[in-house]
Amino acid sequence: MTTFPANLILATDSYKHSHFLQYPPEMRVLSAYIEARQNILSNRVLFLGLQPFLIGHLSHPVTMADVKEAEEVTRAHGVPFNRAGWERIVTIHGGHLPLSISALPEGMIVPTGVPLVQVENTDPALGWLTTFIETALLRAIWYPTTVATISWRCRAIIRAGLLKTSDDPEGQLPFKLHDFGARGVSSAESASLGGMAHLVNFSGTDTMEGLMAARRYYDADMAGFSIPAAEHSTITAWGREREGDAYANMLARFDEGAVAVVSDSYDLDRAVSQLWGGALYDKVMAHKGTLVIRPDSGDPVETPLRVLETLWGIFGGRVNGKGYRLLDDHVRVIQGDGMSPVTITRLIDRLVGAGFAIDNIAFGMGGGLLQHVNRDTLSFAMKADAMRDDAGLWHDIAKTPATDPAKRSKPGRQAVVMDGDAPKAVRLDALGTRTNLLQKVWRDGRLLCHHHFNAVRERSRQNETGQASIRP
Repeated sequence: MTTFPANLILATDSYKHSHFLQYPPEMRVLSAYIEARQNILSNRVLFLGLQPFLIGHLSHPVTMADVKEAEEVTRAHGVPFNRAGWERIVTIHGGHLPLSISALPEGMIVPTGVPLVQVENTDPALGWLTTFIETALLRAIWYPTTVATISWRCRAIIRAGLLKTSDDPEGQLPFKLHDFGARGVSSAESASLGGMAHLVNFSGTDTMEGLMAARRYYDADMAGFSIPAAEHSTITAWGREREGDAYANMLARFDEGAVAVVSDSYDLDRAVSQLWGGALYDKVMAHKGTLVIRPDSGDPVETPLRVLETLWGIFGGRVNGKGYRLLDDHVRVIQGDGMSPVTITRLIDRLVGAGFAIDNIAFGMGGGLLQHVNRDTLSFAMKADAMRDDAGLWHDIAKTPATDPAKRSKPGRQAVVMDGDAPKAVRLDALGTRTNLLQKVWRDGRLLCHHHFNAVRERSRQNETGQASIRP
C-alpha cells in the first residue's frame, strides 16, 4: 500500500514532465478549471474532496530528497526533468507549490458544465505547474464527487418513497442507505474518501476509514453509525442443524437495540417462516429492539418483497397515517445484494405497489457505491482556459474538437454566479458586480478556507426535493 504523502513530483503522468519545454516562452501565468461535463448519469453533481487533497497532500512541502528521487526516476524512465524548476520551488517557496486555488463551497449541488475549481500558478517563472498537478488534483476530486453524487441520487430516490409512504420521512431517511463497500475498493484511500463521500448524504456505514477521513479532514466528531450484524461465517460455524441456535444467540448476545442477521446461508424462506417466524417467534417478540433480516441472494427486488410479505403474515403490524403497511417494530429487512440507483428505484416502486411503507426496509450498497465508478462516470476534466503573457495580457485558451463538440472547453478565466437557484458559469471578465462563488481556498501552501463536515452536509440539503429520476 502506498504511504502518503507521496512524492508530489512523481504524482503525475509521465508525459507532463516534458511540458515545461512545450509552452510558449512568453507564458507567465496559466489558468485552468475542473468541471464535470455532460454525462449519462446525472445532470447535477455534489462537489466534494478538494479539502482532503489540500490538507493531506499539498500541505506537505517538496524536499530536495524528492527532487533527487524524481530526477533519477524520470531520467531512467526516458522523460525530461525540470531540475531548475523544482529546485526553485524548494529553495524559494520552501517546497510549497506556488499555486492559487479557488473553488465552490464543498457540498454544493452543481449543474454539469459549471467549474468546481480553478487553479493558477503564482510564480511567473513556473507557468507549467498549473497543469502539472492535473493528475493528482483531478483524481482527488472526481472520485469523492462521483461517489457523493451517486449516494445523493439514491437519497433523493429513497426520500421520494418515504414522502409517499412514511409518517416520518425525515427521521427515517438518514439510515436508509448503508455503505458496505470497504472490502470492494481498490485501496484504503479509496475506502476513506469514498466512504466519507457517502456520509455527506447518509449516517449508516460499515466503512470505518470513511469515518476517519471525515474526522481528519472535516472535523466530524462521528459522521456515521452501525449496528451489530452477522455474516455467513458466524451463522454457518454453528452448522446447518444448529441454524436456529445461531439466530437465537444473536438475539441473546445483542438483547437491546437493532441487530442485523443474514438469513440465507441455507434456505431464506425456511429461515423466515419456520425459524424467525416459528421456533424463534417468542424470542423475537421479547427482544428489546429490532431484528433486521438480511437476504443476501436471489432477485434483488422480488426476494425482499417476498420476505416482507411473509413477515407481515406472521408478525403483523399496522396501517400508518398514509395508508401503507408498517411491520411490527420488532422486525425489519435490509437489502444489500444487487442494489444500485436503478434497482433501489425498482424495489421501492414494487414495495409501494404492494402497499408497504418504505420504513420497513433499508438498503445497502458495496462496490456499486464505492468502486464501480471512473472519471468518465461524470465525465470529469481539467482544462486550461487562459494564459497571461510577459506583457501582462491574458489570452483565451480552449479546445474545440470538430469530431466531438461535447468536449469543447471554456475559453477565458472562469467565474461562477447564481442564476436563479442554480450556479452558472460565466467569464471572469464578465462578472461585473455579481458575486463570484469560486472563492480562494488555497495559496502557496496555506489553507484559506476550512469546511466543517456538518456545513458540507447542510449545504447539500439546500435544494433537496422529494422527487428523483434515473437517467436511462
